[in-house]
Amino acid sequence: MDSSDLSSFIGARNISAQIIHLPVETPTVAAAAEAVGVRPEQIIKSVLFMADGQPVLVVANGLTRIHRKRLATVLKMSRRRVKIASGEQVLDITGYAVGSVPPFGHPTPLRTLLDQGVLTETIVYGGGGESNALMRLTTTELQQVVIGQVVDIADR
Repeated sequence: MDSSDLSSFIGARNISAQIIHLPVETPTVAAAAEAVGVRPEQIIKSVLFMADGQPVLVVANGLTRIHRKRLATVLKMSRRRVKIASGEQVLDITGYAVGSVPPFGHPTPLRTLLDQGVLTETIVYGGGGESNALMRLTTTELQQVVIGQVVDIADR
């Protein structure tokens, strides 16, 4: 999958997000923020975890660290049963490579958790389906599209 698949998903559901194609790759939060001229706090990351073999997507502010123990508590399981997904698992499950994973638009809808820190921003930029693309959207719309549980699982 790539940004055109994500654009199709956005269009089919009348989502007001915009895919921004950049002349450079954005491998880090700092690079992404600089590329679109925003504060690093406005960059979000979509991180896939495997919880007892089941995928769980966590959307958090790009500068934060997701606490696996807090995540495990939310999921009502031991921390040992929660692992970050491998690059291969991320690609197989989301359809996107690590670093380009959007918070939605995957082949199969994923259980998604939104860290509450994301909602302190009005407009955020997340994975746009390719290493040189970002998706711009409001946090209100993000919350409506992913219908994710809002949790406190990251440092601020």
